Parts: sequence; structure tokens; C-alpha cells
Amino acid sequence: MHTVTTRTRASTIAGIAALALIAVGLILPAFAPRSLIQDLFFILTMLTLAQLWNLIAGFGGMVSVGQQAFVGIGAYAMFAGVILWGWDPVPAILLGGLAAFLLAIPMAFFAFRLAGAYFAIGTWVIAEVTRLLIAQWKTLGGGTGTSLPREATSDIIGVEAIATLFGLRDAAARDVLAYWLALALAIATMAAIYALLRSRTGLALAAVRDNDNAAQSVGVDARRVKWIVFLAAATMTGLVGALIYMQTARISPDAAFSVTNWTAYVIFIAVIGGIGRLEGPILGVLVFWGLQTAFADYGSWYLLALGLLAIATMLFAPRGLWGLIHDRTGLSLFPVQRRLVIHSS
Repeated sequence: MHTVTTRTRASTIAGIAALALIAVGLILPAFAPRSLIQDLFFILTMLTLAQLWNLIAGFGGMVSVGQQAFVGIGAYAMFAGVILWGWDPVPAILLGGLAAFLLAIPMAFFAFRLAGAYFAIGTWVIAEVTRLLIAQWKTLGGGTGTSLPREATSDIIGVEAIATLFGLRDAAARDVLAYWLALALAIATMAAIYALLRSRTGLALAAVRDNDNAAQSVGVDARRVKWIVFLAAATMTGLVGALIYMQTARISPDAAFSVTNWTAYVIFIAVIGGIGRLEGPILGVLVFWGLQTAFADYGSWYLLALGLLAIATMLFAPRGLWGLIHDRTGLSLFPVQRRLVIHSS
């Protein structure tokens, strides 16, 4: 008997380990210091952003340099919900996803008419135009930005319950809430991407990435596949942006639409870890956080270290650190390639 599967022994072990890590992650606030919770929030949000960029660029071949547009518009939509309409910040995060989805429609409409470097430049230009427009929004602080009202941050849904449960002050309880939401977003994003890549749409996406014209010649609707993936990644990126700025409670156009923080660093994470592999951003974000922690007090040396590592990786491991590991060991924790297994009768 013959069966087609993607599962391997390593992936089964990885799945069990992932469930154990999720369980530990959920109870971690009970005994972890606040600084660790804040570090994990940063790691989880950057991991999610890197996985989403990896989806459209690594798996879809659409190299965008405008992801900061979705982070920024998502954050500002959340602020608008809280300041203008009196929403609680947690449900207002959903407005961030909706706003990013709506922005992604015209961005995709124009960007999909471009290819290669022109696509990348086009997404960056649209992101810059969006930043300039948002900077004119005087109600939300214009070019200087604004902060969430004190009454909104002091009465966020779930904070009082978390403070009571763990015996924390409100500020620390807000960090725990943000951490749990970041954990949920990271898990949902990775699970959704893994399921997508193992589906027929995932096969179509790989075909479109490798050769757009050839994929269309065998019946793949390349335009539809690109739209689905781009809009989904934009929506999730908007949710992450809203969550990040709910946690910081302060926003400005330059920060929310920062190409360095939300695109350059994200691309660095994906490239260092390995583009086109789910394991890549996981390894990449740990390397990025380690470098940031080690060189945090050295100013420009931090950026120099990132640059040197990026150059070394591209020279000696062009497929990223995980690609190097995979080439030498064959290890794949999240396999998406199908294998034919022959069962003896």
C-alpha cells in the first residue's frame, strides 16, 4: 500500500516539544520576572512578523519592503478605536487587522503590476505615502503622535483578573496580557502558515514562486493565490502592529511606520534564519534578540554586528543558518514536502 505524507519522526518530536513549550509559555507568568515576559513579548511579535514576511517573500516570491505600512496602520486603527470611539484596547486590536486588510487591497492592486525590484520599491513607496497621510491626522497627534488615555490603559479587559491571579501590579499585569496575546498570535500564525503550505493552495503558491508563467500554464490561478496570501499576511501584520502599540501605549508616525524596525529587522531575521523555511525565522529571531541583548550598550556596534553577521551568512550559508543545518543533517521540524511511503503487506 502507498501513502503520501509530510510527517517525519523529527516533525512528530517537534510537535510534542511545541505543545510542551506552549504549556510552559502559558504558565510562565506565574514565576517568571517581568523583564523575561517583556523579552518574550518582543521575541514573539518579531517572530510573527518575520513568519508573515517569510510567507509572502520566501514562499510566495513577493519581496515586500513595505510591511511597516501594515504595522503602522494597524496600530493607528487601534488608537482610533480607543481614543475616538471609546473601545477597550483589546477588542480594538481587531480594528488593526481590518485596517491593514483594507490598505492591502489598493497596495496589492498597484504592486502586483510590478515585478522584482520594482515590486519591492513599489510597496515601500506606498508605505511612505501612508505614513505621510497618517501624519496629517491631527486628532491622533499629527506628526508628533499621541498616547493612549490613562483611563483606557488602567481598565483593559483582563488586567484586573491577571493582577489578582498572580498578585501583580497593573503595569505588570498588562505586560502579561500582552504576552499572552502575542503567544496566541504567534501560535495561530505558524499553525495557519503550516496548514496553508501543506494544502493545495500551498502547492500552487510554490509553483507561482518558482515560475509564474509555468504555473498558469498548468491551470494555477496565480493572481488569486497571490491575493489570498498577501491579504492574509497584511491582516495578521496589522494585528501584530496593533498589539505592539497597545503594549507601548505611545505612538508616532515615524515609529509606527519605521522601515528599520518593522521591515529591515524582520528581513534580517528571515534571511539569517533561512528564507522559505518555517524553522528559519525561529532561529533568526533568537539570534537577533541575542545580538540586541549583547550589544545593547554599544550603540552603533550593534548595527555593525548585525551587518557583519548578515554578510557572513550570505557568503557561507546563503540559505540561512537553518538551511546550513538542514543541508548537513537533513533535519526538518516542519516538513511541507510530500513523500511517498510504501507499506509492506
